[in-house]
Amino acid sequence: MITVTSKSRTDRTIEWLLGGDPAIRWQALRDLVGAAERALEQEQKQVARQGWGARLLARQGPEGTWAGRRSSDGGLYSPKWISTTYTMLLLRDFGLPAGNRQARKACARLLDGGLQRDGGINYGTWAQWTRRGETCVTGMVLSILSHFKHDDDRLDTIANHLLQQQMPDGGWNCQRPNGATHSSVHTTISALEGLRLYELHRGGGARAVRAAQGRGREFLLKHRLFRSDRTGDIIKPAFTRFAFPPRWHYDILRALDYFQAADAPRDRRLAEAIDIVRGSRREDGRWLLQHAYRGKTFFALERVGAPSRWNTLRALRVLQWWTRDEGRHDGRAATLPDQA
Repeated sequence: MITVTSKSRTDRTIEWLLGGDPAIRWQALRDLVGAAERALEQEQKQVARQGWGARLLARQGPEGTWAGRRSSDGGLYSPKWISTTYTMLLLRDFGLPAGNRQARKACARLLDGGLQRDGGINYGTWAQWTRRGETCVTGMVLSILSHFKHDDDRLDTIANHLLQQQMPDGGWNCQRPNGATHSSVHTTISALEGLRLYELHRGGGARAVRAAQGRGREFLLKHRLFRSDRTGDIIKPAFTRFAFPPRWHYDILRALDYFQAADAPRDRRLAEAIDIVRGSRREDGRWLLQHAYRGKTFFALERVGAPSRWNTLRALRVLQWWTRDEGRHDGRAATLPDQA
C-alpha cells in the first residue's frame, strides 16, 4: 500500500495526482513515488479496465480501428483526433500495457495499411498516389508500434527510413520533399520519440539510433527549445503553452518530457525552458491545461484553464530529472512520499 505522509506542497500535489485516472496514477507511482514493481504492474493493468483507457478501447471497431467508417483511409489517420493513429497515441501516453490484444490488433492495421515503398508511413489518397512516407506520421507510428512491442522486422525498415530523413541541421521536417532546408520542431519531436521507443523495443542499430537522437536533441538545444537560432526571438508563443494531448504539435513541456525520458544530459541551454515550466506552477502546486487543439474527440480528458493532472505529472517528473542530483523536485526542499 502506498501512503503519502508528509504534506509539503509537492507531496500534496502528488496526493492529488494519485486521486486521478489510472493512466495518471500508475505513472505518478512510478516517476514520483518510486513504488515497487509489483504495485506498478497492478496499477498499470487498470488502464485497460477503467477510466480513459477503458473508454477508448470500448470504441474500437471489430476490424481493430477507430472511426473506420468516417474517412477514406478507413480511420487509420483521419478524422483528427478520433482516428486509429491518434487514439493509439493516447493509449501509448496512458501507458496501456504492451501486451493488450486490442492494441496489438490496431498495430497490425497501422503497419499493414501505412507502410510505403520508401520505408516510411503514410495514409490516405496522397499516400496512394505518391507511395511515399510522411516523416511526422512515420515517427508517431514507429513510437506506437515500439511501445506496444509489435514484433515485425518491418519496424527496422521504418527506423532506417527515419535515419535517412534526418537533415544536415540534425532535425527532421516533413516538408523536406517539398524543398524545406531547415528542420521543424514538430517533426523533430515526433521522430525523437519514435526512435527512443524503437531503441528500447528492438535495439537494432542502437549506435546509429542513439547518435541520431543526439543530433536531434542538439538541433532543439541550439534553439533553446523555443527560440530562433538566428535572431533569438521566440519562434511561436504557443511553444510555451502546455497542451495535452499534444497530438502532432510541439511545445517545450513535450520536449522536456522527452529529454527526461531519454535521461539526456541536463544541458544549460534547457535552463530557460525549465524556468518557464517552474514559473507556470500555481501556488497550490499544480499546472493548468493552457491550450487544446481543435478537432473531433471521443471525450475531453481535462478542461482548458483548469488544473491539469497531465501537465502537472509531466512538469513534476521533468523538474525531478532536472534537479535530481540536488534531491529536489522544483529547486526547493521537498520530500518524496513514503512507501509502506
